[in-house]
Amino acid sequence: QVQLVESGGGLVQPGKSLRLSCASSKKIGYFDTMGWFRQAPGKQRELVAIVTGGGDTRYADSVKGRFTLSRDNAKNTMYLEMNSLKPEDTAVYYCNGRVRPCIECNVLDAWGQGTPVTVAS
Repeated sequence: QVQLVESGGGLVQPGKSLRLSCASSKKIGYFDTMGWFRQAPGKQRELVAIVTGGGDTRYADSVKGRFTLSRDNAKNTMYLEMNSLKPEDTAVYYCNGRVRPCIECNVLDAWGQGTPVTVAS
């Protein structure tokens, strides 16, 4: 049983920075991919950033150049560094770990509890 625990959310002013953390109960190498998602009020959950098992990172167009996903294998932790925050970044942010048992299997997802980020003056 895998647990993901998020932390670091809160209220921040526009233009400032915030770092989110996602601590895993397993080594992060257990997951085929890990990522950050967010869901704003009245909107669908969207992908923010992912990292593949090979270490490749991908970002949503809306956050490219501002957000950075990183991992610390020794600490079993994934981070999301958010810079130049905008009010439209306001959302509940979720940590995701995905395991693909086989190519013909359904993926298995682990989710954090979500941490709210509010960008406002």
